[in-house]
Amino acid sequence: MIDTGTLWFVIIALGLGSFGLRFVFTGLVGDREMPAWLLRHLRYTAVAILPALVAPQVLWPAATDGTFDPARVAAAAVTLGVGIMTKNVLGAIIAGAATLYAMLWLLG
Repeated sequence: MIDTGTLWFVIIALGLGSFGLRFVFTGLVGDREMPAWLLRHLRYTAVAILPALVAPQVLWPAATDGTFDPARVAAAAVTLGVGIMTKNVLGAIIAGAATLYAMLWLLG
C-alpha cells in the first residue's frame, strides 16, 4: 500500500502538471497566431489519440489477462480496413464493434 503523504503528493503533482500543460496553450499562447508548421502537426493529434487508446486493448487485452484474442484483432483489422476505405470514422467504429461482438459470439 502506498503511503498517504506520497499518494497526495502524486495527486497534486499530476494535477499541477495537467493544469500547466493546458495553460500553456490556453493562457500563454491562446491569443497569438501559431506558426503554420505547428498547426500542420496539431492536425494529426486527434487522429493519433484513438489508436493510442485502443492499441493496448488489442495487443494486451485485460479481458483475457493479456493473452492473444483473435476476436479483438479481427475487430481492429475490420475497423482499420473500413476506416481506410470509407474515410468514415463512425462507420469504422460501428463496423469494428459489430465485428467484435460477432466474433465473441462465434468463438464463445
